[in-house]
Amino acid sequence: MNDLTQQDATQNNSLDTLSQLHELLVSKSLDRVSDLLTEMHPAEIADFLECLPGKSRKKIWGLISVDREGDVLAHLQDAVRSELLEHMQPQEVAEATKDLETDDVADIIQDLPEGVQDTVLLSMGEQNRLRLASVLSYPEDTAGGLMNTDVISIRADVTLDVVTRYLRRVENIPEKTDNLMVVDRENQYLGALSVIDILIGDPEASVGELMKEESGISADLSASEVAKVFEQRDLVSAAVVNGNGILLGRITVDDVVDVIQEEAEHAVRSMAGLGDDDMFAPIFTSTKRRAVWLGINLATAFLGAAVIGRFEDTIQQLVALAVLMPIVAGMGGVAGSQTLTIAIRGIALGHLNKSNAMALMLKESAVGLLNGLMWACVVSVIVVFWFDDTSLGFIIGLAMMINLIVAAFAGAVIPMGLNRYGIDPAIAGGVLLTTVTDVVGFMTFLGLASLFLVS
Repeated sequence: MNDLTQQDATQNNSLDTLSQLHELLVSKSLDRVSDLLTEMHPAEIADFLECLPGKSRKKIWGLISVDREGDVLAHLQDAVRSELLEHMQPQEVAEATKDLETDDVADIIQDLPEGVQDTVLLSMGEQNRLRLASVLSYPEDTAGGLMNTDVISIRADVTLDVVTRYLRRVENIPEKTDNLMVVDRENQYLGALSVIDILIGDPEASVGELMKEESGISADLSASEVAKVFEQRDLVSAAVVNGNGILLGRITVDDVVDVIQEEAEHAVRSMAGLGDDDMFAPIFTSTKRRAVWLGINLATAFLGAAVIGRFEDTIQQLVALAVLMPIVAGMGGVAGSQTLTIAIRGIALGHLNKSNAMALMLKESAVGLLNGLMWACVVSVIVVFWFDDTSLGFIIGLAMMINLIVAAFAGAVIPMGLNRYGIDPAIAGGVLLTTVTDVVGFMTFLGLASLFLVS
């Protein structure tokens, strides 16, 4: 309980500081803003910058001390970081990143224009340049792109006493070092030795006796798969190896948390067809990105309208149909969205694949059938009392049941089909599902009404 209270207090203090900064910025008290910035964590400064429009953002960036610029850049979203880097000279970037971990430097370098990247790399020391080159040789969204090459490796045949004396001579032990990596003469990864075992173990015991034998994470493994491995094994750090098992570096849990957060934000934005990382991205950039999905939505809306147009005469003869149509389509949309969310989550977590796809489709179709029967009865009774028309109540109930079954089935099939063809189901799934539920709902309801209610 005390931990929770302390956490809440820290969060409230952070929010109060951000509010105070906004107020000081409005009142143009830049000296006081500068003082507050020196007291804040780099991640908090990054959050504040992301909350500001372009002009204010540049003004605040100018108040941040040079020795903190690198840490702030490392915590910024890609879009905001790229904007700030555009106005920095290569030498400034090299100076700001000189004390950062290799994986953080790699993230920043990749946001620079190609010509500027070379200039920054040449301004670095040879050792740092070689370390960075090994990370940059892998895609950003893989274990190799996430790894930090700063790692302490030891041999299995030495004693804990030798390891302890070696650690005392190491000038800079990498942050978040919970394990030492055990390798053979060819630098092939064998396992990990916990720092706790070094502290409490028998000094005469060998590393090989106490180390935990395990295989490292392949450098080519995707970032999302890396996050899954950390979650399943409750890891704080893990070794990264190449195809031959040679130790390349390590990944720590803070990098994995960043991956999880980025994927969650991407999923939320994608569900609305948004691609902006930056809340205050340029107007024309945001307009261009969103216009594409608005256009697709408009096209699907016209498709639904075309279906309704086919039954214009039917609607004119029975006005109640126009009143009730949105109910059928709306219920189908909600039912389909529920299944769509489950399927997208299953794909993202790797829980949904060819082997269990059919089982999910059958299960969701059965759920759609049962929900369809239940709510069809409810709606039918309401419509009968409302319009005093038993036939109309039966028709809307049957149409709703059919649409809920189709919606549930489509909610499972659409994301799997999109994923198979390399299309993000979080972006396109909702648009396609809405089209299916609208078209099927209108077609079924109006079609049945034309057959049985209108002469």
